[in-house]
This record gives sequence, C-alpha cells and structure tokens, in this order.
Amino acid sequence: MLALLDAWLFAPFEYGFMRRAVVAGLALSLAAPPLGVFLMLRGMSLIGDAMAHAILPGVALGFLFAGFSLPIMSLGGILSGLLVAVLAGSVSQMTGHREDSAMASFFLISLAAGVMLVSLGGSSVDLTHVLFGSILAVDTTALVLIAGIASLIVIALAGIFRALVVECLDPLFLRGQGVRGGVVHGVFLGLVVLNLTAGFQTLGTLMAVGLMMLPATTARFWSQRLEGLIAIAIGIALAASTGGLLLSYHLSLPSGPSIILLAGVAYVLSALFGRQHSLAARWRRTARPLDTASSP
Repeated sequence: MLALLDAWLFAPFEYGFMRRAVVAGLALSLAAPPLGVFLMLRGMSLIGDAMAHAILPGVALGFLFAGFSLPIMSLGGILSGLLVAVLAGSVSQMTGHREDSAMASFFLISLAAGVMLVSLGGSSVDLTHVLFGSILAVDTTALVLIAGIASLIVIALAGIFRALVVECLDPLFLRGQGVRGGVVHGVFLGLVVLNLTAGFQTLGTLMAVGLMMLPATTARFWSQRLEGLIAIAIGIALAASTGGLLLSYHLSLPSGPSIILLAGVAYVLSALFGRQHSLAARWRRTARPLDTASSP
C-alpha cells in the first residue's frame, strides 16, 4: 500500500520538470483564488475571462519580437491588459456604456488581434502554446517570474484588502473616508492582469482564468464569510493544481486541461452537495418544514 502511494504521489516529483510545475501551480493557487473571490463578489466574474483574452495581443507582440522569451511576452501581456482595462473604463465613462459591455467588446477585438499576430509570426504549434500553455515546460526563469508576480499580488492584495472589501460592500462610505474607489478598482484590475500574465505560461491565455474563477465559485457553496471563501478557494486551487499534474503524469493527459477539469469536478460536486445554495441544501430546506409539519 505504501509503495503504491509512493509511486502515485511522490515518485513523479523526482523529476525536475514536475517539481517546477508543481511549484508554479502552487504559486498561482495562492494568488489567483482571492482575486476570483473579489471578482465574484463584485459581480465581475466574466471580466476575468475578458481580461485573460486582453493580454493576448501583447503576448503575441512579445513573441514576434523575441520568440519564446517569457519576460518579454509577460511584459507585453501586462501592457496590453492594462491598456484594454483603461480603454474599457474610458469608453464607459465617456459614453455611459456599461463597463462589462465595453470590456466584452475590447476582449473580442484583442482575441482576434492576438490570434492574427501569433499566426503571422509562427506555426500552429506556437499558437497552441500561447493559447493553452504548457506547465510541464516551465523552466527556472519562468518559475522565478511566476513566483515573483504571485508574491507581489499577495502583498498588494493584503495592502488594499480593507479598502477593497469596503468598496465591494459600500463604495459611498469609502468615498466618505477620502479614498477614491476608482483608484482601488484600478489597482485591483491591475492585479488581475498581473495574475493572468503569470498564468499564461502554465495554463495559456484561454485557461489561466480557470484557476482564478472555478475555485472561487466553488467556495461559494461551502461558506458565506469572506475569510472562509478565500481559504476554501485557495485549498481547492492547491488540490486541483497538484492533483491535475499527477493525473496528467500517470494517465498521459494534457496537464493544463487536467488541472482545470479537476477544479470543474469540484465545482459540480459542490453544486450538488455543498452546504450553501447547492441542490442538497435546497432539498434540506424544503424537507425541514415537512418534517416539522408531520411531527405531533
């Protein structure tokens, strides 16, 4: 039994590429879910997906100029994502157009432009790498960059945590305290862009948002407190990233989809059996009055 556990759980990490992959996954799992929780609480769940596509043109330009140079591609992705966020906010303020609608419009433009740029500069293999990532191909440079960005996100999020909570619940109170909600909102979107840029190397621009949003939405079925949501979301992301890597190793599956699908399985099971807002919770609420009515 112990030999089987060792073969399944520990033996894969004797390889350097697996160790680098799991460390990268753990770093992203600590930084991404708290951002997803706040996106969910602010009713901006789909904004994360839009921002994930917004970084694609910058990543593509970095690829055209420097090939698979992660620092250059990441810098391009950060600049592209921030530019799209600023443009969407500006269009929303100047025209009265809803910010999510403006973001969706720019996301479609960014996706098409990014795919076009990558296609012009390389083969379909290059496009697949950018869109879907390759966590098993993370090298030391990429690992240092991912860990550095994840650490920066955690520190910055801790610094604006109180203001971010208040801005979610009562923006007028925050304004009354002399803090501009737009600044907090802008910093928060910047952190989302940073996280997605760190994640594109491992999960690609199309699936990087999965490790951000799926654990956050899954946690909603288990807790109503902010601290509980964040802790549970991080735990689910850690389990999904590590478990997905093990599944991909033993079953010869793509690593990125394995991680996201494992998080998706957690979401489906939580929607069925979770403590809050799940089908089982609804059944318990409807069954309790019937039991009370039938008792003498």
